[in-house]
Amino acid sequence: METSAARATRPGPTHPPRHRPPPDDAHTGSVPRVVTGRRRTVLLLLAAAAVLSGAALVVGLSWAPERSEQPRALTGEERERLAAMRVTNYRDLRAGVRVTAGTGATRRELVGWVDWSRTLAYLDVGGPGAGVERGLIQATPAVVLLRPDPAAVPTPAPPPPVPPADRWRRHDPLPGQGLAAVLDLLFRLAADRPEPPSGAARRVGGATIGTLPVDILQAPPPTPDTSPPPTPGTSAPPAPAGGHPRYWLDHDARLHRMELRLAGVGPVTVQLNRADRPSLRPVDALGGRPGQPRALTAAERDRLERLPARLRARGGAAVALTAPVAATANLRGAGWVSWRGRAAYLAVAGLGGPNRRTLLRVDDTGVRRAEVPTATVPGTERSPGRPPLPPPARGWLADPQRAGEVGRLLDAALRAARPPGQRHRAMRVRGDTIAGKTVDIVELRASGGLLRYWIDRSGGLHRLESRTRTGVWAQLDLTPATVPRLAPAPPRPDGGR
Repeated sequence: METSAARATRPGPTHPPRHRPPPDDAHTGSVPRVVTGRRRTVLLLLAAAAVLSGAALVVGLSWAPERSEQPRALTGEERERLAAMRVTNYRDLRAGVRVTAGTGATRRELVGWVDWSRTLAYLDVGGPGAGVERGLIQATPAVVLLRPDPAAVPTPAPPPPVPPADRWRRHDPLPGQGLAAVLDLLFRLAADRPEPPSGAARRVGGATIGTLPVDILQAPPPTPDTSPPPTPGTSAPPAPAGGHPRYWLDHDARLHRMELRLAGVGPVTVQLNRADRPSLRPVDALGGRPGQPRALTAAERDRLERLPARLRARGGAAVALTAPVAATANLRGAGWVSWRGRAAYLAVAGLGGPNRRTLLRVDDTGVRRAEVPTATVPGTERSPGRPPLPPPARGWLADPQRAGEVGRLLDAALRAARPPGQRHRAMRVRGDTIAGKTVDIVELRASGGLLRYWIDRSGGLHRLESRTRTGVWAQLDLTPATVPRLAPAPPRPDGGR
């Protein structure tokens, strides 16, 4: 438990002193102002006060040891605190984080928060080495989503508390290097059981954080069999290079700072702000903000049971697709779904590749696709636009993979207008708003995986979500519209064009 003394002495966020610009002489005809003796005295006093304030700030933020000490073996109490460090993080749920990784032109800086209870990190990535990863990220141990911002200033700042809704894409950093290694390190700072340190652990000094005393302990990282599972694509925890990590640990087993070297990254410094711990909101592709799942009420179950008939009466809808299924397939699409015609027709393109798009036609006969070039048009980075009407007469090929995750979502959209089936497996995961309407998000466990219906209080369906095999959620937003007649493509005996 955190003692009252520790809470009272925990520092708040600090900022370096700002340097005031020199006096503006524009109003004196470019003639420098004359500094009188009294004014000079006042200025000297102010300058001295500023120097003293800056020195006090530097001292208050100093992480240097209070005194030179010889490393020694840990006491029993120090071993207990070091063993409990990751459990303390796990129980504290989350913390503010600032990371510096690498040096010189390869240095990355990350600012934001890590939520160990949900294994979620939300960070702004900057620094001279950020490259294509400059911008916002949300990450779990299995998935990294990036919202790139190449025009962002080099120095990162805390992300907005409510993350932007658009422009998120799947990103696959190189395993064990750079961003992937830093994220692995952050997630491994929490565990649900103590991890006794090895006999090589040493106390190497002491320091203060503000007025809070901490011990600087050096110890090998957790062994693979006691640490959390690695991120997919990696086979072991990030490897330290050149000495064991150092931990700045207070008397309540709370970690405030960590220094180590990682192979493929270089020196890494992690600073934790134990007082900065807001609840994080995952973006839609990671499931959206947390809720409290429960059984459906009678009214919610009735709306779900009546949904197929309502969709058939509605006839169809215009749809917008968002499916970040892979780093090479961050897909956006637009088109129509016809519940009366039991068909869907979409144009789909990947972010970063707007010069080519795929036309998809889904109906009872299967999935057909046609690859078509398109001129570069402003806005195609976010959506390829609706497919051409009438559909091309030639160029269609049968797709034995049924368009993968996108086809699975479109199949689910067409099945939503069929008889309900096993609705008793449905539950309400949370409420939300979309298009200015309050909706209940109802989750169903179908044969192909998890589905979510966004249903408003009048029974209208606004969004359909499908959880992909990679752990992200693909969305299909539905808007009332006049749907063109979507006749199935005429098949050929050879299954070709």
